[in-house]
Amino acid sequence: MAIILGLESSCDETAAAIVRSDRTILSHALAGQEDHHRAFGGVVPEIAARAHAELMTPLVETALADAGLTLNDVDAIAATAGPGLIGGVMVGLVTAKALAMASGKPLIAVNHLEGHALSPRLIDADLEFPYLLLLVSGGHCQLLRVNGVGDYKRLSTTIDDAVGEAFDKTAKILGLGFPGGPAVERAAAIGNAHNVPLPRPLKGADEPHFSFAGLKSAVLRAHETGQYRVEDIAASFQLAVIDCLYDRITYTLDRIDAPPALVVAGGVAANVPIRKMLEKLAAQRGMRFVAPPLWLCTDNGAMIAWAGAERFGMGLTDGLDFVARPRWPLDPHATPARGAGVKA
Repeated sequence: MAIILGLESSCDETAAAIVRSDRTILSHALAGQEDHHRAFGGVVPEIAARAHAELMTPLVETALADAGLTLNDVDAIAATAGPGLIGGVMVGLVTAKALAMASGKPLIAVNHLEGHALSPRLIDADLEFPYLLLLVSGGHCQLLRVNGVGDYKRLSTTIDDAVGEAFDKTAKILGLGFPGGPAVERAAAIGNAHNVPLPRPLKGADEPHFSFAGLKSAVLRAHETGQYRVEDIAASFQLAVIDCLYDRITYTLDRIDAPPALVVAGGVAANVPIRKMLEKLAAQRGMRFVAPPLWLCTDNGAMIAWAGAERFGMGLTDGLDFVARPRWPLDPHATPARGAGVKA
């Protein structure tokens, strides 16, 4: 069984983990950067990159120590090579290259999105290809058919903002703090989701894509009126997101030969009301619903190590000349969606 060391540094989480190919997580070390970015209400790329540079080596040492291993015991070293904030991505990838060169072990350059896409298979040995994946995070909102490792067909994407970005901006508008997603969910739990009239962008539209920019702008306008409680705006926003996701996924399911499982991954997959809606939708469609545990939804090293293990098992490794990528679509052949701000 292969043992893979995985490094993650694409945004504001620095992580190192060691995973065995039988799905055993031998160790998992993670350091967040909330204190570095809270004053700015969002992630500052330069600050994030510096923090990654300070934290990565100690976290690798911690992951090895917690697993009771040395670098010589590892079979390969995987690292996020994109997409993401390029400064942070470079920190993790360069660290992995240095470790690979020093140990003589192979390097595996992992697409961060593939880390999310395959993460449910780390905790569910029964999840087989193909499956339908809703990938929801700060930078992405996509519906993909996952046919296998490295084989993805994008069915829809956002034409402007990602759903996680909308959560973060809503939190900033409402003064709920950082990180925004959990803050909005907490406020929504004590708000009335029917008190604030908000739009459902693209609901009922004859196209498969998502849109959240207009919803975010509507939140700003509602807040500026001073007529509504912050908690009610948060709850109404969250319900609008759920309605949009349900409508857009249903549109796609009505037009495809659906695979047996509906899977959710990415940071927004940690939102409990969204997970409940997806579970209900899957049941309505006779599909199995699979979601990683909450800690595996947000950025982490275990998902990168597992994606590395899946690729390593197929004999897929990379040269030390692999270049970090700020953009790296899972389906490079997907038909471009309309919208100047479309997320690939």
